[in-house]
Amino acid sequence: MARRQCAHIAPPAPTRPELESQPTQFMLIERQVEDAFRPQILTAIQEKVRAVSDSVRAQVPNCPKCGQPMHYHDATPVSWLSRFGWIWARACRYRCDPCKQECRRLLDLLDVEPGRISGSLARLLALLAVVCPYELAARLALLFFGVKISAMGVWRVAQRLEESAAQYSDELSAYHADSRSEGAEVTQAPDAIVVGLDGCNLGKQVRQHRRHRETSDEPLPPLPPVEDGRFREVKTGVLLLPAERLEPSPGRRSVVWRFLVTCLGDADDIYNHVWAKLRELGWLGAKTVVVIVGDGAEWIWNRVGMFPIRCEILDFWHALEHAWEFARLRYGEGSKQGDRWVHRIAEDLRAGKVRQVITHLKRLHPSRPELREKLDDLIRYYDDNADRMRYDEYLRRGYGIGSGAVESAHKQVVHARMRQAGMRWSEAGARRLLALRLLLLNDEWTFLDRLRMVSLAA
Repeated sequence: MARRQCAHIAPPAPTRPELESQPTQFMLIERQVEDAFRPQILTAIQEKVRAVSDSVRAQVPNCPKCGQPMHYHDATPVSWLSRFGWIWARACRYRCDPCKQECRRLLDLLDVEPGRISGSLARLLALLAVVCPYELAARLALLFFGVKISAMGVWRVAQRLEESAAQYSDELSAYHADSRSEGAEVTQAPDAIVVGLDGCNLGKQVRQHRRHRETSDEPLPPLPPVEDGRFREVKTGVLLLPAERLEPSPGRRSVVWRFLVTCLGDADDIYNHVWAKLRELGWLGAKTVVVIVGDGAEWIWNRVGMFPIRCEILDFWHALEHAWEFARLRYGEGSKQGDRWVHRIAEDLRAGKVRQVITHLKRLHPSRPELREKLDDLIRYYDDNADRMRYDEYLRRGYGIGSGAVESAHKQVVHARMRQAGMRWSEAGARRLLALRLLLLNDEWTFLDRLRMVSLAA
């Protein structure tokens, strides 16, 4: 019996995916409760502010310049945006005619400005600005807090708090630079601390005037291209204890706990910040060994004398990279012979045989001039840093021999937020944002609650 051939069966038509008709029941309950209690919270805050206003109304402030009592001038209604809505108050203004000073005690006491975002909402918006671009932070503010704000509004709030954080960091560094300053208790100072130092480039703005647009709907003009030399180095330091450098698996190392410092300045600035942080932590004891790990940059090694008890370590991988440069030129890119040669150099360096390595290099007699020049540079580099390349001793003491911690810090502090596509930074903007990111990454964000916002008028 002949088998009938089955006709071609077309696949079923695609079904459009459907969304649920409404959020989950629990989400509805959460939002209903929030909507119900938000007006009550706002009312309670308003009552608290009114009570504070009544308490300070009878107090006549003294002039901050001459110390004489100021006289009452007027009282105007003001408002500012809080986490739960707009707050209103009647602020009395006082003046000192001889000194041309004036103040509104209520606003100074509450640390708010008329018509501005203040309080915990300002800190939350600054937190968003620290971790993502301002445009995205504005969108997240609407999703997280129900606050509709422009990217420029987020920028203004962040700038005020960032300036406060930057000023505090600079003043703390200047304070500890004075020999009469007091640091934390050093009774439990560690035997050794590791300080990794390095720098990375940050694109600077190349313009004479700030970009602007005629209307809010008009897009900003494009950023000008970055020319050669239009970069600024961000110097970063990582402070950690040797015991916090762990090896969870063979060949894989990680740092459990560390503190970061950074600055957009010269080498003296970063060293002053490192010194201040160490004193704040109470890590600088009379017998504490400060282990400095860095590459061959002169700015790192020219200032280590501020630590009388120290151990200097040249980054192992940076030292090996110089050998790779010579091997690529001598054997060619991707040569297995070059790989074997560098691996032997690496094994000898890790074993602390830097002098034997230098002797081996001096026995080489390349014929090409460029090879001889590269070899002389390699020998000079190893010879100048030989005292910083006792890697067997450093490994035995648990200090580590690489600067991976500070390289990772660059990615966390700078790259993740400030080196995204098209980003260019002014000096002030970069300095402020770096200070605020450090508070977050060092788990010190609560410090911001105790820093007063810098006035926009300032």
